[in-house]
Amino acid sequence: MAANKAVAYVGGGKVEVQTIDYPTFELKDGPGVNPDNVGRQLPHGVIIKTVATNICGSDQHMVRGRTTAPEGLILGHEITGEVVEVGPGVEFIKEGDLCSVPFNISCGRCRNCKEGKTGICLNVNPDRPGSAYGYVDMGGWVGGQAQYVAVPYADWNLLRFPDKDQAMEKILDLTMLSDIFPTGFHGCVTAGVGVGSTVYVAGAGPVGLAAAASAQLLGAAVVIVGDLNEDRLAQARSFGCETVDVSKGDPKDQVEQLLGVPGVDCGVDAVGFEARGHGSDAATEHPATVLNSLMDLTIAGGALGIPGLYVTGDPGAADDAAKEGSLAISIGLGWSKSHSFATGQCPVMKYHRGLMMAILHDRVQIAKAVNATAITIDEAPRGYEEFDQGASKKYVLDPNGYLGAKAA
Repeated sequence: MAANKAVAYVGGGKVEVQTIDYPTFELKDGPGVNPDNVGRQLPHGVIIKTVATNICGSDQHMVRGRTTAPEGLILGHEITGEVVEVGPGVEFIKEGDLCSVPFNISCGRCRNCKEGKTGICLNVNPDRPGSAYGYVDMGGWVGGQAQYVAVPYADWNLLRFPDKDQAMEKILDLTMLSDIFPTGFHGCVTAGVGVGSTVYVAGAGPVGLAAAASAQLLGAAVVIVGDLNEDRLAQARSFGCETVDVSKGDPKDQVEQLLGVPGVDCGVDAVGFEARGHGSDAATEHPATVLNSLMDLTIAGGALGIPGLYVTGDPGAADDAAKEGSLAISIGLGWSKSHSFATGQCPVMKYHRGLMMAILHDRVQIAKAVNATAITIDEAPRGYEEFDQGASKKYVLDPNGYLGAKAA
């Protein structure tokens, strides 16, 4: 069997590159694996040799100790790779296919999957609807920040690229299809972004930047991105966004200065539960800040897309309520303005083929927008550390040398 380097959460804000077992067509016991999933057979699965796998802000929540993730959990849910083994129940995916792997694992058979709600599949996680690779409370499917990973229900889940050579030329763009590009796009779609819209995106991390690029793709007239980090705001400006530094005060006032009116048509929360305050409170965590400010600055009748992560268990929260996911949300404000809200995992399969075509036909440069930066898998600890410190980069791990990443 081939060696299989992988990135593991080891506690204390740290990750470690370890050698783990080569994947098989059976889900085995390990850190975070739901006991009811142990021994699950995967005749419908494939083994992927990873071409690119990305560090996500959602991974950082676990590494910071802000979830109940167990030590030893193999991380990674943003996977792009080449099929090297095919299970006996796979009919259409073939060895050698280069594919994007949606971060949500779905069966294609349950009611939710048949209705297109692949983020809340009923059959892959014994604890609750919805699952993902390498993520806390998501069933225990082994993460994809590894050289090799098993992908179940392959005929259903995988998005095969039509031309491998063309795909490799755009691989840093295409690797964003596994999560952040569809997630950012979903945030904009659910916020009602369309031709001529004015849009405020809270957060200039990779998902926020992907949402901003998505808003432009959808025809927004003005896209405003708010953040505390000047390097990330500069990255947003690099592809035509307006920006707001929320450390300088209420974003509503700054938005009015940009637009001449006090509100935007559409709001997107790309921050989530580790939000900080605005102005003088910028150094302090206030988990409901973004949601409340979006309700304040989105016009009556507008919508909020909320791809930012909110959790039911946060050991590091500032108060007991927030530790259980209960936040001081000004729901009366949203109700009085007839806002609509959309939350939860993005159903990646709803969007990924269309976004693939936009990439392949040069309608969007998502890798440039998020500043995709390839590093070796051995550099993963450095990538996590720099990303945690606010680096304005989307780190893409190169476990098998397809991207030609060199150690710094």
